[in-house]
Amino acid sequence: MSWRDRQTMALYRSEASAPPSSRADRTIFVLALILIAIGIGMIYSASAVMAQKRFGDSAYFLKRQLMWFAVGLVFLVIMARINLVTLRAMAVPLLLLGLLGLIVVLMPGLGVTVKGARRWLRLGILTIQPAEIVKLGIILYLAHYLAKKGDRLGDFRLGFLPPLLVVGLLIGLIAIEPDLGTAAVIGLVTVGLLFVAGARLGHLATIGLLALPVLYLMISRVGYRRQRMLSYLDPWSDPTGSGFQIIQSFLALGGGGAFGVGLGEGRQKLFFLPEPHTDFVLSALGEEMGFLGTAAVVLLLGMFVAKGFMIAMAAHDPFGRYLALGVALLIGFHTVINVGVISGLFPTKGLPLPFLSYGGSSLMVNMIGTGILLAVSRDRPPILSPGYS
Repeated sequence: MSWRDRQTMALYRSEASAPPSSRADRTIFVLALILIAIGIGMIYSASAVMAQKRFGDSAYFLKRQLMWFAVGLVFLVIMARINLVTLRAMAVPLLLLGLLGLIVVLMPGLGVTVKGARRWLRLGILTIQPAEIVKLGIILYLAHYLAKKGDRLGDFRLGFLPPLLVVGLLIGLIAIEPDLGTAAVIGLVTVGLLFVAGARLGHLATIGLLALPVLYLMISRVGYRRQRMLSYLDPWSDPTGSGFQIIQSFLALGGGGAFGVGLGEGRQKLFFLPEPHTDFVLSALGEEMGFLGTAAVVLLLGMFVAKGFMIAMAAHDPFGRYLALGVALLIGFHTVINVGVISGLFPTKGLPLPFLSYGGSSLMVNMIGTGILLAVSRDRPPILSPGYS
């Protein structure tokens, strides 16, 4: 290797190991802050009456969300300053941490059970969802794997199958909790990354076909899931039971009209619409801010995802490219499914709306994901002097 080649390689190595520059994409950060601000306002509006009745404090949920926001902001800044070499080194440890959390949460006496689902771990006054950690762990792991062995994806046994076995194990543990919605989102993100990385369509189609009978059995043999599917087809067949939530969502969205009834003036949140501050926060927003307000929020989320794709395309490092794409796909699939559920396009499923729904674990993941996008946006090809061109 010539002296000039050695100098060029040294410049690339220093670029990877040096602290990130200040050329981060500020647009993605501003979009996240706007969405979080809207979410905090709607969480208070949608939960104040319920919080006063349950806890004697109308700001109970607001205070907890603000606390999580403060913690999330710290993690966002930290992640935004980490270079891609360090992020890549975190892939396997974070994945193993998520796996450990999924195992612990299923142990009797350790996992917190809410409405029949054991998805949470209590840490002092806080509760966390290991499945949320797994989302980031899987994205980091897949980005690392595809950057390292993406050229082998055409080989089913040596390239395509290994990441599927890892992700499949984690999806299986999440489905046992049960949390079919999160499992589905992780599966969609995985397929999306594999497709972009060049996996054969025949291999992806085979996996999809094999998953269909499993999905059918998981729905048809579980009573509440089967009833949800029937209510999705005809919610008015059981308006006071399984169809109640989606009907109340329809009434909230329809009652808001074009401009809404005014912030804080919604009625469906008054013990009619279940979970108005969590999974159905967009329904509460639709009633109070109308179609225009709802469309504006969906547009902001769409801009966030589109900006994530742009950051991925601009990254010169394959790991950073897959990493940014994974975060964008995660936010995008969550948004599509949540909007589809509250509008009746998809069966009812408990998935939060990114940045807006109440929930510390979800907000933390979204903010850490934003920090990752900022870190990737700093990833620029090293600027070489004309003498090295």
